[in-house]
Amino acid sequence: MFIRSERLFLRPGWPEDWSELRARIADEGIVRNLAEAPWPYTADSAREFLSAAQDARCPQLLVTLPTSEGSALIGCAGLAPSDGEVELGYWIARDRWGQGYATEAARAVLSLARTLGHHQVVAHHFADNPASGRVLRKLGFCPTGETRPRFCMARGVEVPALTYAVTLDEPCGRDDDDPGSAMRAA
Repeated sequence: MFIRSERLFLRPGWPEDWSELRARIADEGIVRNLAEAPWPYTADSAREFLSAAQDARCPQLLVTLPTSEGSALIGCAGLAPSDGEVELGYWIARDRWGQGYATEAARAVLSLARTLGHHQVVAHHFADNPASGRVLRKLGFCPTGETRPRFCMARGVEVPALTYAVTLDEPCGRDDDDPGSAMRAA
């Protein structure tokens, strides 16, 4: 699956992406906010991620930024089955933080989720990563009020995580400039 958003191109990862993937995610400040990424993030970690079987209903996509020199990998966004639910996950390379790429990439994945027939998507963020909570609220996710321990592979411990959910045909109090732009799905 491929998705084009306003500034980004989301695509499947290929084996030859391992070096660029590792270079972009091998930052403890990124992986400590992800549940399933190891630290240190090695070449084998990148190869394993890229060779994992894709679930057609829950794709994992590399987030790339097209430029005049080609396309640069800047992160990853996708869906994953989780305890009978569908979970949104994403990360963006540190040098691209604060530019709206996480919101844009996740919004594109939510649009795909709706196309794939998903009616609700959940997301979690560690309590010490409030920036991710701001992204989720911009996407229309609502806090469920649930905080639970969630294992973080990079930290090697359980970390309190806040739970959010969105019903893909009901908006929930976004704070973006154009409420209609966030697709009634998110």
